[in-house]
Amino acid sequence: MARTRICFVGGGSYNWTPKLLADLALTRDLAGAIILHDIDPTALDEMQRLGRRLVAAAGADFTVEASTDLADALRDAEFVIVTITTGGLEAMRKDLEIPLQYGIYQSVGDTVGPGGLSRALRNVPVLVEIARTMERVCPDAWLLNLTNPLTVLTRAVTKTTQIKTIGLCHELLGVRGGMMRMFGAEVEDFEMQVAGINHLIWLLDLKIKGQDGFQMVRQYAAGGDPVPLKSTSGGHRAPFQDRWTLKLALFETYGYLPAAGDRHLAEFFPYFLTAETGAGEDYGVLLTTIEHREDLVREARAEVRAWLDRPEPPPLERSLEESADIIAAIANGRSVRAIVNLPNRGQIDNLPREAVVETLAVVSAAGANPIGVGTLPPGVLNTIYPHLVNQEMIVDAALTGDRRLALQALVGDPLVRDFRAAPRLLDDLLRAHADLLPQF
Repeated sequence: MARTRICFVGGGSYNWTPKLLADLALTRDLAGAIILHDIDPTALDEMQRLGRRLVAAAGADFTVEASTDLADALRDAEFVIVTITTGGLEAMRKDLEIPLQYGIYQSVGDTVGPGGLSRALRNVPVLVEIARTMERVCPDAWLLNLTNPLTVLTRAVTKTTQIKTIGLCHELLGVRGGMMRMFGAEVEDFEMQVAGINHLIWLLDLKIKGQDGFQMVRQYAAGGDPVPLKSTSGGHRAPFQDRWTLKLALFETYGYLPAAGDRHLAEFFPYFLTAETGAGEDYGVLLTTIEHREDLVREARAEVRAWLDRPEPPPLERSLEESADIIAAIANGRSVRAIVNLPNRGQIDNLPREAVVETLAVVSAAGANPIGVGTLPPGVLNTIYPHLVNQEMIVDAALTGDRRLALQALVGDPLVRDFRAAPRLLDDLLRAHADLLPQF
């Protein structure tokens, strides 16, 4: 059993930290120290208390500490998990509401579109500073980034520092879960070849129980039955449900199956989130508002506080997230297969080298070894390549404060359809977030 030191930056997150802590507590071949860092001392205290209860309930050999000082929290860490959002939900509210004034619908607003650009401009300098602090106090540590826009942020760190960095996302696992419910399958029944960029990844080959998975999906869709949802609850959770309508439309056109939720996929294309489609409703996509997210945070906060008030231990179950397994694989030398975002060192032949791409990888003590897929088919390549070019411009704009680069990225985004209005939209976003954008 490896003893290791794991730091959470953004450790006060009510949505992320409880499940990531539970995953670590339930990983039997890990022990050591967990250090939570956050700028919110109240949330940090509650997460520390919850973490200690989770560890005790699992019988795990972890201490759980907390610090509001970043360098102190990072010192001597071997793994750093980052789940931050610069400016919080109030900043994200502006990312959604300002573009809406220009007629731009965003189903998520954290990866592409004006919201993804704005969020990147805020988050890139913060994440790079975290990585530079790591270079000073824990230079050999692994940074596991779960923060959006994931591709842009992971690229910014790999471009500016020597820190070993992996971007992690669960969208593939959610899509696989939908197929498990469709076909009564288990995780071990799937063989997949997958590649792309975060939130726009494609299954290039799929076998389920040894059969042609693409044909199975086609037959299921032809039957007219809806994809069984993980949750049938409505209200504030309804926009987060993946109904597969958009995914299946893309599958019919391209012959390859997108492996992310429809709400994310919609934003990479110019024709799904329009007035003509009811802002995406024709494709089963509902806009995620800040009110929906606020309800989720309130619900998560209330749940954490209820656990802390009860004498019985909090419930323990593994989540879909792979960070605990990746840490255990590197720390213990065992091997796991995971979906990861890494610089392109040849895993996708016809995408730029060093651009951050998402593929499966074998993770072990040697690190993350991505599984190559060769060349992307032309149609799939055409959906991805323009976004990679845009993302590189966004990284450079965020690092330098170059408004012209930011504007070029904005007008290159498929959700932006009015060239003349784009400079005003950018200026509105920059003014709204001026206190969080010192580089501009």
